[in-house]
Amino acid sequence: MTSFDAIVIGGGHNGLTAAATLAKSGRKVLVLEAASEIGGAARTEEFAPGFRAAPAHLLNRLHPEVVKTLELERHGLALGPIAPSVALSRDDKPLTLHGAYGESLSGASASEAAAWQELRAQLLRYAGILKPLLARRPPELGNMSLMETSAFAMTGLSLRRLGKEDMRDFLRMLLMNVSDVADEHLDDDRLKGLLAFDATLGSHLGPRSPTSLLGLYYRLAGEFGRQPGAQALPAGGMGAVVAAILRAAKAAGVSIRADAPVARILAEKGRAAGVALDSGEEIRARTVVSAINPHSTFLDLVGTREIDTGFVRRIKNIRMKGDAAKLHLALDRPPEFSGVDAAGHRGRLVIAPSSDHVERAFNPAKYGEFSPEPVMEITLPSLSDPTLAPDGACVLSAVVQYAPYALKEGWEAGKPKFLAAIMARLELYAPGIGRLVRHAELLTPADLEARYRMPGGHWHHGELQADQMMMSRPAFGAAGYDTPVEGLFLCGAGSHPGGGVSGVPGLNAARRIIEMRG
Repeated sequence: MTSFDAIVIGGGHNGLTAAATLAKSGRKVLVLEAASEIGGAARTEEFAPGFRAAPAHLLNRLHPEVVKTLELERHGLALGPIAPSVALSRDDKPLTLHGAYGESLSGASASEAAAWQELRAQLLRYAGILKPLLARRPPELGNMSLMETSAFAMTGLSLRRLGKEDMRDFLRMLLMNVSDVADEHLDDDRLKGLLAFDATLGSHLGPRSPTSLLGLYYRLAGEFGRQPGAQALPAGGMGAVVAAILRAAKAAGVSIRADAPVARILAEKGRAAGVALDSGEEIRARTVVSAINPHSTFLDLVGTREIDTGFVRRIKNIRMKGDAAKLHLALDRPPEFSGVDAAGHRGRLVIAPSSDHVERAFNPAKYGEFSPEPVMEITLPSLSDPTLAPDGACVLSAVVQYAPYALKEGWEAGKPKFLAAIMARLELYAPGIGRLVRHAELLTPADLEARYRMPGGHWHHGELQADQMMMSRPAFGAAGYDTPVEGLFLCGAGSHPGGGVSGVPGLNAARRIIEMRG
């Protein structure tokens, strides 16, 4: 019977990050991936002959500590330029945020640009207060170490440094909705729509939902190239990021097996002892690390007999029904979005005409219906990486909301109708785009669940809302990567701080294991 020091379940970027970090500490580590390819939802796949894309299409959270620890640049990671954010408009010229989330603004009035700079600075200050908390292991409130106590004290000190007025505003805005905050500061519907979209992307929230501003803080607490709030299309696409982490893991001595689905986690006397594969093979390890979602980890792989009923109930109650679909289009040539220059076409193009429009798009999702006028984030990754499409052709990659996981009419009947609604919206902003389409792939949350084994099709593996963050993520009893099963740890998007290609859960979980086991 084969044995390892640690087995990591799931070969996505967090699983690979955890494995590489553990291996660099001298441990013998095995990664088991159920799919035939490594990379999870960040892997680049062919969706039409000669056309490739990944469900994850923008990099805005990869933490510098992950890059440094795994030496990713030495392993081929090439960070491209910061991508502008273009708020498309049918009536006016587009509004564009340049640099790190709008260091400069074009397409708006001078007064609106000034108001934006004031709001942007405020949002970045407040996100900066939360940023350290989102980068480290959440503290155990009843048993905080001296280091954790000091970290909290530093957060309090950062709050005091804001000054009385700013501190009051931080506390006032913390649980506000993004629509109210935008209305307080801005007049331009295009800019308010962009903020509303960014705050609610990937969540079952509308811009007028309480706490929706937290989603924007989460985004702005991320970074790219040490620029807060910045994002980019990495050279080689998102698959290149996973490839660099994979090379780092292999260089550290990690063993990796694809096509190796885990059937159950072996537990003996309340502690993890290894795994059993679907094939019946058993592999022993003193540490098991799950990079898959908590629901599958505990309810399917561990089993309810190994954990108490209260914890089982909390895991079952994790909200994780996705609302975002992914569209890939294989186009004969690059489309032309009205009023957008060449630089804008290489950035992210957002269709969210106003905060009210985003709210109206959300309303049907509350009742199990898709949005007839959806909002979306579009990229054209083959403009930056021509290897993703045949010569002269183009890949369009878009995240589209709102597409409820449990569609009332069912996705078999609903998918063609939703695709038609999406194409109708695209046609308004890029006239003639429909004539360029060779092939369309629309991945609903149900498709994302089936293909990438993420229940609910939710890329955060659980709603990123106030009651499912920090010490409550994924649930009380498993919030700091530890679990009720000794020797079993979590390191996926369902653990702190959440989803996005950051590597933070993987890095933190590995460091926790190293700290506990010496």
